Amino acid sequence: MGLMASALGAREVAGAARDLAGVLVGDRAAREAAEAELGQAALAQFGAEFRRAPAGRFDRFMDGLNRLPRPLLVGGTLGLFAHAMVAPESFARRMESLALVPEPLWWLLGAIVSFYFGARELHYARGRSRPAAAATEEPARPGQPFLGALLARAKPAPTPPTPAERAADPNFNAALEEWRATRR
Repeated sequence: MGLMASALGAREVAGAARDLAGVLVGDRAAREAAEAELGQAALAQFGAEFRRAPAGRFDRFMDGLNRLPRPLLVGGTLGLFAHAMVAPESFARRMESLALVPEPLWWLLGAIVSFYFGARELHYARGRSRPAAAATEEPARPGQPFLGALLARAKPAPTPPTPAERAADPNFNAALEEWRATRR
């Protein structure tokens, strides 16, 4: 009987040690299940935040209408090429009549189309490109080192006027010049 009692006591001690280890370390399967549940809850929350209300008939109609211009422009352009090949005389007459449209009307059409297709995006994209002054400069000639081309185009720094020249200038303001020197 004593042996049985000590064996049962050992089981209780082992069970207590297992429970203590579970409290201190945690159950890996339970931890992974909790993490998965947390991830699912986060996805459900994000889904609820970004879920759109069901679109009405008018919204669906407008969405469909907004998707038409680009395919119609592509189809129209391809149609013009086909028309030019099939009936060159008719195409020429139509192009001559388009040439009679006043230029301000073309500008207006261009503005409308540009705004429709994202003129603001184009404006910001152009703002990120290199400056216009750099675009108008002559590119380096082949065989000339890049730095050499830059140095050849560099303008020398202007020489400051001498005190005698400044004193002779009626618009010279010593205080203003001193202030400008401190700002550099």
